[in-house]
Amino acid sequence: MMNQTSSYRDSFFTEMGKRVLIVVSAFFLHNIVSYLIDPLSYFWDNYPDHSWTFLLSDWLISFLFCFAVSEASIRIGKKLNEYIPWTESPFKRLLLESGATLIVVLFLLYFQSLIFAATLDDETAGQPLTIEDTLEAVRWLAVSLIISFVIMAIHTGDYLITSWKNAALKAMELNQLATEAELQSLKLQLDPHFVFNNLSVLSELILTDQQLGHEYAENFTKLYRCLLVHAKQDLVLLEDELNLLQAYIFLLEQRIGDGLSFEININESCNQLQIPPMTLQMLVENALKHNKTRRSNPLRIRIFTDDRQNVVVENTMIPLRTKVPSSGIGLTNIIRRYGLLGKIKPKIYHDNEKFSVTAPLLK
Repeated sequence: MMNQTSSYRDSFFTEMGKRVLIVVSAFFLHNIVSYLIDPLSYFWDNYPDHSWTFLLSDWLISFLFCFAVSEASIRIGKKLNEYIPWTESPFKRLLLESGATLIVVLFLLYFQSLIFAATLDDETAGQPLTIEDTLEAVRWLAVSLIISFVIMAIHTGDYLITSWKNAALKAMELNQLATEAELQSLKLQLDPHFVFNNLSVLSELILTDQQLGHEYAENFTKLYRCLLVHAKQDLVLLEDELNLLQAYIFLLEQRIGDGLSFEININESCNQLQIPPMTLQMLVENALKHNKTRRSNPLRIRIFTDDRQNVVVENTMIPLRTKVPSSGIGLTNIIRRYGLLGKIKPKIYHDNEKFSVTAPLLK
């Protein structure tokens, strides 16, 4: 659902509204703080005596300064969000953002002084630089830095709140999907046909082949235990997912027999990579749900990893005559979980001969 460190859910209008509000507020705050720092300065003491041209120029330049600082703060913040998010290294992020903001402010103040010199020359021409002028420059720098860091703090707070909201929404949806997957596993466990078929096979094996019956009972128990544990996690190791799948395949092979054929070829280097739990089991279940399993024409399922660290589940197409209604939990659940984890979604391919799902393995 999101594939970036910072993702604002705001519309363009809302985002622009925030920017305008911050710039206008910064403009008024800039003048208020300037006055409070030194209300007896030459500038404020003679404020009513200044010409309208001087005042309008001063207001315009101050507003443009606040606008430039605000936009620079936004761009600096968004760029740093890509490389050093606040949640990963807050102290380093604070130093870098403060330093970048300071450099921008000094540059803008220098540029602003050039504009003042060009536009307000009528009131300042011929006047030598005095201590008052130096204090005025220091005051202006202090006010500018205060306003700049206030703007930076506002944008940072907005980013952190928005990120928290997005993370909360993402966690809620992930929990919902995990619950759906858990319900799917419980449905499989409590499905009377699944339980009855496996118990029937188990009872027959106990009478005919006790050793095989013992192995069947162990895999039956292993499958249930893995389903209960894995369903509560966002990601599991591919190695653990394969252990669950092997138990499931063992039960299927004993129950269906020659009507089903599996070919598994997993690169060992991929075993420590991760995958959403029950992905492989759901894909195998999906293949069984929509295809025939006959001894004369067995359903062939291949599970393998490719050179791009994906796991592929591929099956031949032997469609049932009667279309089975879909619950929408299997494939849809897998795709949505990958989306919420911010990763590339699985790719689905099918033609008249085969159906395959390519699921990325995660680090």
